Amino acid sequence: MQRPLILATNDDGIRAKGLRAMVNIAKAVGRVLVVAPEKVHSGQSHAITSTMPLRLRKVEENYFGEDVEAYACDGTPVDCVKLAMAHLLSGRPDMILSGINHGSNSSISVVYSGTMAAAQEGSLYGIPSIGISLLDWIDNPDFAPSISIGKKIVLQVMQNGLRHEVCLNVNIPAIPLSEIKGVKICRQANGTWIEDYDRRVDPHGGEYFWLRGKFVNNEPEAQDTDEWALSNGYASIVPIQPDMTSYAEIDRLKLEWKI
Repeated sequence: MQRPLILATNDDGIRAKGLRAMVNIAKAVGRVLVVAPEKVHSGQSHAITSTMPLRLRKVEENYFGEDVEAYACDGTPVDCVKLAMAHLLSGRPDMILSGINHGSNSSISVVYSGTMAAAQEGSLYGIPSIGISLLDWIDNPDFAPSISIGKKIVLQVMQNGLRHEVCLNVNIPAIPLSEIKGVKICRQANGTWIEDYDRRVDPHGGEYFWLRGKFVNNEPEAQDTDEWALSNGYASIVPIQPDMTSYAEIDRLKLEWKI
């Protein structure tokens, strides 16, 4: 029997070290096709390219090791998934893996995440999809714990599957594997990014701005959230879905508006 086909992508770009780590995970499970952005697309969420053409560039042979076919796309992470599905694949991949992201995608950050948007796009096709992020921003992080934990999670999903339109948001603390206490299935913490823009002036007198921000956990005492798990030495798994309907608000509006 043929081994499962894994589509790997990310939002940090085709040269990102985290993508190499994700390919390491994927190769342990099956055959691998990589389609990733040509450059960094962090914070692009579910953006797609519709006002200009997309281009694919085949990456040099064996860049990700033997038997891994790889392409760079000049679009977003979601573009990569869509283009792979429509143009490069004759059928459906058995799984889509996105990451390993360089930095956290826990709590409200999932809304902005290009990494998780690619996984969500896979879930819209009914393909089991997982986004993995490491809570480390240094230039050369240790991805070994993420690879070890990621392989176990991927094998579980490959064996048991996921519900249609559900994907997994996996975050892993930046601590040695021996210090990670385990994996917790969590809900997304109620958190907020408080943005600030650093105003500067260029040599021609024009002003420009750099985005800065600080994350605030609005429920630090809640022990069933991803933020609590990560702060207490656990890897977190949050199942997410694209349905943004507030069902409780539907009922309230019907009552108050008499509709």
